[in-house]
Amino acid sequence: MRPISRLLSSVLTVATMILCVCCCPCFGQLAAGKAVPGFSLKDSDGKAHDLATIKDQPMIILYFFDAESRPSQEGLLSLDKITKQYKEADMIVWGVTLSGKDKVAEFIKSANPGYPILLDDTGISDLYEARFILPTVCIIGPDLKLIDYFQGGGKTTEVMLVRLAERELQRRHTVLAKAISEDVEKKNPKNIQAKTVRGYAALKEGKIEQAEETFTALAKDKGEGEILGKEGMASVYARKGQADKAMEAVKEVEEKAPDRAYVHVVKADILYSQNKKSEAKAAYQTAVRKKSGEPFQKAMAYNQLGRFHAGEGDYQKARELYDQAVDIDPYYIEATSNKGVAYEKEGKWDEALKAYTKATNIDKADTFAAVLAKKAEEMIAIQKNVAEKQRIDTLVKELATRYRSQEKTASKTADTWTSRPMVLTFVDFQEQGGLSARDGFSSVLTSNLADQLNASGRVQVVERVLLERLLEELNIGSSELADPETALKLGKILSAKIIGTGSLFFMQDQTLLNMRLIDTETSAIPKVITTPFGLQDQLTKQLRELNRDILNTVIQKYPLQGYVIKMVGGQALLNIGSKQGVVLGTGFDVVEDAEPIEYKGKILQGAPKSIGHVEVVQVEPDLCYAKVVKNDREFKTDDKVKEMLSVPAAGGGDAIK
Repeated sequence: MRPISRLLSSVLTVATMILCVCCCPCFGQLAAGKAVPGFSLKDSDGKAHDLATIKDQPMIILYFFDAESRPSQEGLLSLDKITKQYKEADMIVWGVTLSGKDKVAEFIKSANPGYPILLDDTGISDLYEARFILPTVCIIGPDLKLIDYFQGGGKTTEVMLVRLAERELQRRHTVLAKAISEDVEKKNPKNIQAKTVRGYAALKEGKIEQAEETFTALAKDKGEGEILGKEGMASVYARKGQADKAMEAVKEVEEKAPDRAYVHVVKADILYSQNKKSEAKAAYQTAVRKKSGEPFQKAMAYNQLGRFHAGEGDYQKARELYDQAVDIDPYYIEATSNKGVAYEKEGKWDEALKAYTKATNIDKADTFAAVLAKKAEEMIAIQKNVAEKQRIDTLVKELATRYRSQEKTASKTADTWTSRPMVLTFVDFQEQGGLSARDGFSSVLTSNLADQLNASGRVQVVERVLLERLLEELNIGSSELADPETALKLGKILSAKIIGTGSLFFMQDQTLLNMRLIDTETSAIPKVITTPFGLQDQLTKQLRELNRDILNTVIQKYPLQGYVIKMVGGQALLNIGSKQGVVLGTGFDVVEDAEPIEYKGKILQGAPKSIGHVEVVQVEPDLCYAKVVKNDREFKTDDKVKEMLSVPAAGGGDAIK
């Protein structure tokens, strides 16, 4: 009887262990959100692998398995297939096993994995509760913190892969998320969660019809499929601007699954866009109270409520909510960068930079966080530079005095032909419409454009810190900035020829920019730019195109003009240089005024006639040298020059014709 008793005892022990693993958020030394135990193990070739050396990786998967058990290897082989097919996956997989070296060698020969298989001869598996139940899978996020923990094969492997797909979805790796989901569906066509991830991946890619098809099919199922399908359809209708249909779908989910959180986020976003702010806040609060939903959905609820509190000026509460969002989903960098913006608005630039840096470490391709981080670095540098800080303080006081007295910054010059420096300033863009998931778009827009325009050499953008300090000194808020007269007065005080202002209208599927370029001297509007910003991964390209549009407008409407000072060694010395925006390669027409014609008592002036053109080969601050490309006569002192209508792309590249 004793052997039977011992066997029964062992079975009960293992059963108890499984129950504890499945029900408890803590696993011995492991706990979600806490750093995992460090270790160093050697692979079958004797090469050491230390976990501490990859601590900055955004995603690490430790897969504990038995080299002799096919069911134990199933998930590992799926991961191997994924990482080999999608090199952009940006995840590290380590297989860890207690199996003997010879068995490991057989597995490696058979499977040819693209990642190391580590031999556990020091009991590391015990630290991860991975000796008795295999496979055991740990998904580790930033700072080596445990995100997800799974034990067992079969259905558990499916659950693990679906959760991994959700994590990749939040990392904006939509192609990879769909691939993982489809792999799960091939093995189990009835896996509802995998289908759901595929639907949200299509939605994130802007493929609305594809998402609608997926969620519609799901909604025809009974039970969980119907709920997840209608929940997805609520998002689809909202993205299509069909608010009534979206609200109807929300209501159906509320009735059939009252504990689902995400539909309340959809509902709140719609209410906010309808300017029903108090109702929207209540819906966001309901969303965070509800317990049912996937991590990426629950994280969105906390983030949106945080955005709402930030809009009310309660930045401390907003940061607490952003932290909760990140605790649930560390890859939700929207919340991480939003935390930085909340610090930025309180002038806590060091803390802001920490948040932005954390966001860029998670996703190095995120333009949004990168631009905000650069701005924070510049602000910190100014704060540490005493002389620069004093310069700005003095200039701000002078400008504020001029603004209040409406003193003109400079008298008109007698030379009306020669171009002055092309100075441009951006006034904050009014944010309207819905509540975007990311805060700080206006700052990202103006900061990035300023960098690109300054780099072109053609335009000088007023320092952002100078404008912000001036607005603070004058106590001018966003509502006053919306007044065109106020914006014009600011532009004139800052000696800007052009001001850029307008609005950002947030919608479910995109953000619509309406920008007006206003001439501060004439109040004319030389350009109105209306452009949509869609997917996050296209932001860099869209900002570059916007920069080119602005530069092209400057060239077309305000071509550089100057005079030939004299001819030097066969080159024309011109009276304009880098201060006015001249760069190497700039082409100029040399023109002479047509003889005036007297007709019926009126003096008629014809257009200037081109007599040749020159190309700049050397640039100094106040002048430049240009080689003669064509001349119908010898050029002489006081010949006029006018820029040819082309502009180099910011940062180099082909000209815009």
